[in-house]
Order: sequence, then C-alpha cells, then structure tokens
Amino acid sequence: MDFALVLLLLVIVTALVFEFINGFHDTANSIATVVATKVLTPTQAVMLAAVTNLIGAFWGTAVAKTIASGLIDTDVVHVGSLVLICALAGGIIWNLITWWRGLPSSSSHALIGGLCGAAVAAADNDFGALVWSQAGENWTKNAGLLWKVVIPMVTSPLAGFLLGVLIMALLMALISSMNSAGGWLARVSRPRWINAVFGKAQIGSAAYMGFAHGTNDAQKTMGIIALAIFGAEASGTLKDLPEWLSFLHPSGGEKDIDKWIVVTCALVMAAGTAMGGWRIIKTLGHKMVKLHPINGFAAETSSATILSVAAHFGMPVSTTHSISTAIMGVGFAKNPRALKFSVIERIIWAWILTIPAAGGIAWGLVRLLKHYGVGF
Repeated sequence: MDFALVLLLLVIVTALVFEFINGFHDTANSIATVVATKVLTPTQAVMLAAVTNLIGAFWGTAVAKTIASGLIDTDVVHVGSLVLICALAGGIIWNLITWWRGLPSSSSHALIGGLCGAAVAAADNDFGALVWSQAGENWTKNAGLLWKVVIPMVTSPLAGFLLGVLIMALLMALISSMNSAGGWLARVSRPRWINAVFGKAQIGSAAYMGFAHGTNDAQKTMGIIALAIFGAEASGTLKDLPEWLSFLHPSGGEKDIDKWIVVTCALVMAAGTAMGGWRIIKTLGHKMVKLHPINGFAAETSSATILSVAAHFGMPVSTTHSISTAIMGVGFAKNPRALKFSVIERIIWAWILTIPAAGGIAWGLVRLLKHYGVGF
C-alpha cells in the first residue's frame, strides 16, 4: 500500500472523527431548548436528536457537493496530501476548545475555516486557492465562498433572529386574542393549558430541528471525504486498489456523493449525537433567557426552517448560529430585558473567532509540515 493511499485512508478516518465530534458538539443545538423547558429528559432528547439527525443526513447531498467542489481550487491544492488532515485538525481542535469552554461555536465554520487555512498554506499563501465566486450554469450548485459561506454567515443568524421574533410575536398575539374572546377560548389560553399544548408541540419542533441539523451538518464531512476521493482519483492513487478497497472508486464521478459516504457519515454523526453535549446545553438552554415550551417551540421551528432552506440551496450554514439567534429573537419578543447580554457577548465572540481561529490552526499545521518536508 503506497503512501498516497495511506494518506487518503487517514483523511477518511480523520473526517469521521470530526463528524463524531460534530455530533456531540452540536447535539445541544437541536435539544437544548426541549431539555431546558423540561418537555423531555436529557436522555430522551439525545435519543430523539440522534434518530432525527440520522434521517436528515440521508435527505439530499447539496451541501456535501458545495464542500466537495465549490470552496477550494483543487488544481492548486493537492487534496490527496496532508492538506485535508490539517484542515480537519484545525476544525477538531477549535471544536474541542469551545466545547470545553461551553461555547456554542459553529462546527460548520470551524470546518470551512480549517479548509481555507490549509488550502492557503498549501498554496504558499496564495488566496487564489480559494474559490470566492463562480459564474455560469452551475452557480447555484457551488457558487464559491462568497455566495455559499460569507453571505449566509451574515444573513442566516439575522434570519433566525427575525423569524424567532415573528413566530413568537404571532403566538403571543394569538393567545392574547383568545384571552379577549372570553369563554372556553380564554380558559384554554391560560398558562397551564398553553404549557401543556406546546409541551406536546415542542416534541415535534425538536424532531424537526434534529432533522434539519442532519440535512446540513452531516453533509459537510461527506463533502470532505468526497473531495479527498476525487483528488485521489485524479492523481491516480486509486488506480491499483486492492479488492477490499474497491468501494473507494467514485461510482458517480465528480457529480455525485457515493452512498457508502452518506451512510457512514450519517451513522457516525448519529453516534456522536448520542454521546450528548451537556456543557453547551447549559449555555443555550438556560443562560441566555428563561424558556417555556411555547418559547422552545418558536425557537426550534424558526431555526429548523432556516437550516432546511439553506440545505436545499447547498449552503453550509451554522446550526449553532441559527438556533442561538432564534432563541435570542424569541427572548426579545418575550421581553428584551430578559436577555442576558453578557452571555450573548461571549457567544458572538466565539462566532467571530471561529473561522480565523480554525483556519489559523490549520494554516500553522500545514506550514509546520512543509517546513519539515512532510508530505509536501
């Protein structure tokens, strides 16, 4: 087995480690609110998230295709080398740092930052290694960093906040009108009944959130593995594969993500999700704003809708950003003074730092390996 093939297998293993960590790091994003409102126990919520993450991961591959062919120039970066390992290491290290600190940072942006940092370092600091924008007939599929990462990075948190405000305001207006109507409508609009109704509804919104998380986050690692395999195929690494590794040949060329990649990433992420992420649950579910079932329902529905729309267009947006800002929006609609801005400030700093921090770690690892002539 030659060195290039060993590196490819190492990329796949490292990508799956990232997927597993992504699962337990981002579990909190889909279950924090349903745990905070005491609708489900932590164990029940984790199992719900694991199952719905798994189902969502099988729902299309648009995001995976963006990662695989729309962010870095594969003619500049030799993806069959250690570049992808360094990219993944940058994302993994930053994820573990923020998980340890209990900060809900974005695994998506950690991965993208690591990928960009490693690509720039491998290309001797040539930013031409990054595909900022693509024109032409396939722009909707992989339109580059500007349209698929930078713009959604700004708009998706804003959309999450505004949709959270809107849904919460509509629900409050509905309850108020029921109160005003009198009779049995006024009786069922009392807090006890509202909590009971939305306690049931929140199980559905939590499942929707887990599904949406799977449609977006699980696909990012699929894209990394596909990117490594496409590069290995182009470089001839897969030419004389042993029989037991024949599945590595991309059956759909560079257009489709192979089924084995989808299945493996889906299962690994579900396993990681089942491990839980209790430190981040505490920040999202308790520290930003006090939540009731109706608030959790509004936040989860808002965030899951943003993620589902983004996944449809192949945009690798942040689950963390969308649910955090949706919770902020719900809290703002409820009572602007109920928000704990000191906690929000810490979260925003983690958002701002994620791409440059993960990118910087990956860049440093590539430069270090190049300095010692390892794999380059």
